[in-house]
Amino acid sequence: MDLGLTGKSAIITGGSRGIGLAIAKAFAQEGANVSICARSEGPLSSARASLDAYGTTVHSLPCDVSDPVALDNYIQAAHHALGGLNVLVNNPSGFGRTDDETGWKISIDIDLMASVRGCWSAVPLIEKSGGGAIIHISSISGLTQSQRTPPYGAVKAALNQYTMTQALELAPRSIRVNAIAPGSIYFDGGLWDQAQTANPELYANILSSIPSGRYGTPEEVAAVAVFLASDRGCWVTGQTIAVDGGQML
Repeated sequence: MDLGLTGKSAIITGGSRGIGLAIAKAFAQEGANVSICARSEGPLSSARASLDAYGTTVHSLPCDVSDPVALDNYIQAAHHALGGLNVLVNNPSGFGRTDDETGWKISIDIDLMASVRGCWSAVPLIEKSGGGAIIHISSISGLTQSQRTPPYGAVKAALNQYTMTQALELAPRSIRVNAIAPGSIYFDGGLWDQAQTANPELYANILSSIPSGRYGTPEEVAAVAVFLASDRGCWVTGQTIAVDGGQML
């Protein structure tokens, strides 16, 4: 299926590994030019090398997305390097787990405000390119109780609500806004890879809660992201779509 993304330009924040890198690769596979950022230069360089193999324009820059100035500078640099902007994917998470000042601050600064500020910078650029799409990476934790991670779940719920508000506001400007709420996603070095060793009881309990009988993959989230950003998803906006193998059920 031709998704019509050839020659389009997409920014994926937090794109050096896991879901973010899988989304960047999926866009590049569809012929889109991509820019990724991450805090650490090492993983970012490795991710960029893997994206270069697809033959589209690739841009990368270290960036702490919780820093408003650094985030705006990155988005402006990416726009210049790619020659335009059609898609913004807000992916990073601070994974605030603890119900204290630290847990709430990291969730608000990275999961929520980095997404909000990223949109402030990107929306005029997307509109200048004739419209496009914004995709927030949320979580099923924002759709139900989040007892183990109170700040993470609450902030993802806020992101889901913001998705609807943005979609209504930006529709006249030809910009669609959706959120993806992944369930438990496994990848090397990720949360569930670590839990498999550090907390095998939790790992097994979560696995038993997934009707499909396995953890999800970053590529399964990426497939939904490229659809939502594409011409094929042109009549979808304001939605939060769970990608969880039935885990929410």
